[in-house]
Amino acid sequence: MKKSGSIRSKREEGSSVIIARQDHGISRKLMSPNALRVLYRLKDNGFVGYLVGGCVRDLLLGREPKDFDVVTNATPGEIKRIFRNCRLIGRRFRLAHIHFLDEIIEVATFRSQASNEPEPEPEEGNGTEQRQRHPRMLKDEEGMILRDNVYGTPEEDALRRDFTVNALSYNIADFSIIDYVGGLADLNAGIIRIIGDPVVRFQEDPVRMLRAVRFAAQLGFTIEEGTLKALVAAADTIVRAAPPRLYDEMLKLLLSGEGDKCYDLLRHTGLFAALFPHFSAWLDAESEGFPHTRFGEMLAYVDSRIQQGDKISQPLLLALLFGEYLDEKAENFRRQGAPWQQSVYAALGEFMGEVCPIVLITNRVGFALRDIIAQQTRLKKVPGRRPEAFIARHDFNDIIAYCRITRGDQKEVARQLDWWEARAQQQEPLPPPADSSEETEAPQRKRRRRRRRRPKADKKLG
Repeated sequence: MKKSGSIRSKREEGSSVIIARQDHGISRKLMSPNALRVLYRLKDNGFVGYLVGGCVRDLLLGREPKDFDVVTNATPGEIKRIFRNCRLIGRRFRLAHIHFLDEIIEVATFRSQASNEPEPEPEEGNGTEQRQRHPRMLKDEEGMILRDNVYGTPEEDALRRDFTVNALSYNIADFSIIDYVGGLADLNAGIIRIIGDPVVRFQEDPVRMLRAVRFAAQLGFTIEEGTLKALVAAADTIVRAAPPRLYDEMLKLLLSGEGDKCYDLLRHTGLFAALFPHFSAWLDAESEGFPHTRFGEMLAYVDSRIQQGDKISQPLLLALLFGEYLDEKAENFRRQGAPWQQSVYAALGEFMGEVCPIVLITNRVGFALRDIIAQQTRLKKVPGRRPEAFIARHDFNDIIAYCRITRGDQKEVARQLDWWEARAQQQEPLPPPADSSEETEAPQRKRRRRRRRRPKADKKLG
């Protein structure tokens, strides 16, 4: 496949650069068949339809896109009328999701650069009541976009995207690539450059700072000097973004296969300290004269697993990255007299209280993280009571994986884990390890407690 560096000729039309089909290496064979169906259906109904964003960028770089996004001049209502398998979602950005058996194609309408719009006039409601129409464009006092549904032209849509390399379009009408913002030049040079004034663009959406870090790390690109300078200056404002959205973005960073590089950039720019202030301060300090190195080691391990095509669950990811921090918190509670399990619960509660106001970890993931840490002592009890029930836990594999990754180099621990994994795979019971110092005998049968007799009531005297 030809990459962006092999593009030979261009022609300019207005403010855009157009690369004809014979001059670029993108083939429809490399695209999602469902995305092509959407594009052709829009075209057949008289609308303009482009592939846009990361899929075009990745195809030019010879990478396999994860998803294919479509942009069109059809409004969400018109898209819904064309596609029976369409669902409209979002209030901040109104989008259409076209549902196929194994894929969802996201379709957006060309948006305008308009920063505001006239005050909406009230609409007639039922009877004599009136209701106020929500504005299609809305920003808060600090310039962050709260709603953006003002529709515009293809060029306006390109100019309102985040980075130049993400603003390239593929036109299904003639199979050409359209570049309005110099994205091809930055793609060839390996540069992440924000479109427009970086100070304003980061005010509009602070999450763009995390996206700059992720693209730079994943693609091996350099963040352009002006973009980087504005990012560092605005790093503290990342907390203005919605906590659930920040959690989703952090997952993308940490599960990108380049989490170690992402972390280095986050630390360098000040974003990591803004997102995890307590944990970042703990990393910078030492415990009993030793630096905290396990976080970096775990990031490298996760990257290697992701690059090999493996999947890591969210609770296991968080346990690997924050487990040492949680263990130290739990140890502090144990010194105060709390039993093991209660100390882990208290440590997790304190951790969630620190993190969730900025990066919202859901209760479901938080409880699963807690159980991975709390159940580590159960692995020492071989076989212990009701081993089959322990093996049947939905998080059994994560509990085993966490222990093997963090303590599997210890021979006794490795033998215990081997026994548990073999027991999980065998129908017949296995004998415990010969040198196990934990529970080696089956639990004794409980003695039945005798039912206590009630004293008979005194007979009445006649």
